[in-house]
Amino acid sequence: MKKPVSPKRLAANRANAARSTGPRSAEGKARSAQNSRKHGFTASIFAVVRLEELDEVARLREDLIACYQPVNSQELFAIERLALAQQSLLRAARLENGMFTNCFDESFDSSGRPVRMLSQALVNDDYEITKAQNRNFILADGFHRLAKTANTWSLFLRYQVQSERLYRRALEEFERLKALRHELPNEPIVETEPEEKPTTCAPDPTKPTPCGNVPGQPPRYRPDGEILILPPIPRVPPAAQTAPVAPANP
Repeated sequence: MKKPVSPKRLAANRANAARSTGPRSAEGKARSAQNSRKHGFTASIFAVVRLEELDEVARLREDLIACYQPVNSQELFAIERLALAQQSLLRAARLENGMFTNCFDESFDSSGRPVRMLSQALVNDDYEITKAQNRNFILADGFHRLAKTANTWSLFLRYQVQSERLYRRALEEFERLKALRHELPNEPIVETEPEEKPTTCAPDPTKPTPCGNVPGQPPRYRPDGEILILPPIPRVPPAAQTAPVAPANP
């Protein structure tokens, strides 16, 4: 059974906690945020291949750290949750743009003409149909066609709401931890880095690289996997080729 703390000791603890406010300068807060780190954060694993840059969420994380100045590992973890939630919000925006583009594509036939246009019955001597109005109508027509055949839009709205909810929860968690700064320890956070291990065997010179290039042959792919278009090698016409001349006999 724990011994109860005396009122005098409790008052002393509170006084010490009030004086221990942690770092005050921006540099001190940044150093403190990297102390007592218990978990790793590898930003590249959160990127969608060929859609997002590998360091996109890392830049979001750095911006949030500069803005909120976390002072312990738990606040830093909440900041990383915020960065992932912001990335989800950006994905939702990209998804929305792509789905509206799909609506336009759904409303055009194989020859590139709209399947339906605004009716001329809506036009009289005072009004005319503008290009913007026709585009709005075509977009709505494509939206209607896609909504009838699939529940894609309802799933998108659920994903969008979920992303916003995750962001709000992460922000509320950070604010909760921030209010406990006088109670939680302010310890150094150490970023965990993978240990370098010696290579146990030499690389196979005939094995393709991760992006598909074969050692000893001209590269066919860029490091990101995209096809590398090489300029054509000029060929010398046969007429321009000269046969080697044999040396004259002395």
